[in-house]
Amino acid sequence: MTKERTLSRDVAATQIPSGDRITLAAGARIHITQTLGGSYTVMTDIGLARIDGADADALGEKAADQAPSAAPAADGAPDPEAIWDQLKKVYDPEIPVNIVDLGLVYSMDVEKLDPGYRVNISMTLTAPGCGMGPAIAEDARGKVMLVPGVSAADVRLVWEPPWNQSMISEEGKMRLGLV
Repeated sequence: MTKERTLSRDVAATQIPSGDRITLAAGARIHITQTLGGSYTVMTDIGLARIDGADADALGEKAADQAPSAAPAADGAPDPEAIWDQLKKVYDPEIPVNIVDLGLVYSMDVEKLDPGYRVNISMTLTAPGCGMGPAIAEDARGKVMLVPGVSAADVRLVWEPPWNQSMISEEGKMRLGLV
């Protein structure tokens, strides 16, 4: 079920599947097709787009709290659990399971910079031909950047090992009706 809305102001969005940043103009009619992880997937006159939860007011919705509650460590390093929690807020617009429970995130590490910390993430997609890669990677990067102590984030799409359904967590399988 979709909700039809009129944008109350200009809003930045990520075009799906290209991942390009676009601006949707005030007064544009949109249909909210999915609300997961604090983001909104909307149908516009030019196709699908993802709007960040921080811009929920432009949709006539109440903004969800996007910021993680964890504080950085004494040395300023980001909390790895807070990073994983943020990654669990990232969804493929076509699948109602987050990328962690889908088994798409292969690795996450925190690298010390001078100054700050960079989070390096390797992830895959359910299929190499999936056009959603850039949009999902950008959403993951944006959510990780909200973690206190993170000054940079690099999300890389990798294809080895190939993803398969056995990589889905038990929670994800239950949500998809696979168990």
